[in-house]
Amino acid sequence: MSKLINTLSLVTVAVVLVACESSRTTAARLLENYAQVTIPAPDLSGITENGKEVLNLYRFAADQADAIYWTQNFGSKEYFSSLTDPAEREFAYINYGPWNRIDNKPFISGFGEKPAGARFYPEDMTDEEFQALEDPAKDSPYTLIQRKPNGALQAVWYHDAYKEQVTKIADLLRAAADITIKASVREYLLQMADAVLTDDYTAAARAWLAMTDSKMDLVIGPTETIDDALYGKKASYGAYVLLKNLDRTAALQALCQRLPELQAALPGDAAYHQFVPGAQSNIFSCDVLYYGGYTNAGYKVIAINLPYDSHVQEEFGSRTILFDNVIREKYNRTVFPAGMLLLESDDQAHLDASAFYWNIVFREVAQALGVKETVNGKGSVADALGNEALTLEKAKSNVLGAYLCMKEVSAYRVDALITKKDVLATFIANIIRSSRFGEGDATGRANLIVYNFLMEQEAIARKASGKYAINYARAESAISSLGELILFMQATGDIKSAQQFTAKYAVVPATLRADIVNLELEKIPVDIRLTYER
Repeated sequence: MSKLINTLSLVTVAVVLVACESSRTTAARLLENYAQVTIPAPDLSGITENGKEVLNLYRFAADQADAIYWTQNFGSKEYFSSLTDPAEREFAYINYGPWNRIDNKPFISGFGEKPAGARFYPEDMTDEEFQALEDPAKDSPYTLIQRKPNGALQAVWYHDAYKEQVTKIADLLRAAADITIKASVREYLLQMADAVLTDDYTAAARAWLAMTDSKMDLVIGPTETIDDALYGKKASYGAYVLLKNLDRTAALQALCQRLPELQAALPGDAAYHQFVPGAQSNIFSCDVLYYGGYTNAGYKVIAINLPYDSHVQEEFGSRTILFDNVIREKYNRTVFPAGMLLLESDDQAHLDASAFYWNIVFREVAQALGVKETVNGKGSVADALGNEALTLEKAKSNVLGAYLCMKEVSAYRVDALITKKDVLATFIANIIRSSRFGEGDATGRANLIVYNFLMEQEAIARKASGKYAINYARAESAISSLGELILFMQATGDIKSAQQFTAKYAVVPATLRADIVNLELEKIPVDIRLTYER
């Protein structure tokens, strides 16, 4: 089948695409794009009985974060329990609503396209109304915009809007704090319990960064703003329950001491990558035991770098967490088979699981680098670039992660037998694969930016076979150039250039549409969905 698709003209591919899209309108067909993966029951042999009970409480708290996210994204989960089509019901649970997260289009009849502001704003709110609202809380990541009985807008804090759930989260965290034998864990849990009740997360973020001696971790609360496609302001609730891989974490910690050095090594004007994270920055290697809320919606996150608060990052630092078990499943089930289908044979030889892992490591490290405040008085990068900020930040992290990974591999500072070509081939295979996420959110748009820029720079080219050949010298140069360009836009807060840039590059071209057809016909999953052994 792949040989057939690879020899089709783009015109013929377009016809095939229409036919395939027609078949994909059913939830059963869409569900096939997510490979079922079971997370094995964790090895808790090194965890005390107290610790096991703490883990249970973490999961209960994550379930409450999950309930909040349902409200933020759609409304009631129970709405879908009565659906007679089991595939429709399951796909709704994956997407936390009736909209496919890849394109934000409905897969259940009776629904229009997903509102750009999710449920963070009234659907009938105009931009003029929002701008006229004289309440500084309207711009907080932790408020909803709702209508009063008289129709006027008001900002409502999350801790008021979700009082029932956040009260339960706080109670569960305090119960875990009473049980734990780790002083640092107790401090974090108590601070986070206060945070969800006040929407002030600064003290909790500091306590979390100081909590380095625990074998377990809980990341909970409103973090990512990706669901707010209207203004890019409002944060979605989510949670991760994690078990640390102690040996691999110890091996990664050396990178934290080198953050200033890695910052200085970024391409372009040094003034555009001057941010230095605080000394408490650290890197954890973990297995995911449970996802809840935003983190569980659609495609699965495989690493994080938190907190997002740039002031906390500067004063104290950030934490990078690699999700080892999910990284492994993603590579085996999506990245490697996609690379084998889409790359020329010479480039297929450079696909490597270790290269994928280290690309992810440095992608998350790169998220903590660059610039957080504009250099020309426009305020924070996030404020200056508005709704374009998250897309550019994710694209920046992708390319500068690959850039740093190549440098570290060349200097033999990576504990893996990989080459720069391995780094590039695996990175490019993942970018093409991830471009299937489409234009629906910042993650998909960021991948499309990288793909289209590489194509424009002739770093990758589709051959007569329909497969991609990589020009490694041009790919390395293009990655450096793209990273430098994004850093410039961020540092100068040039929103007009950012809008023009994303309008040009964050699109799905005909070549990629043909690749998407090919991947679907070969039944290579878009991503994974999880069940958990207990």
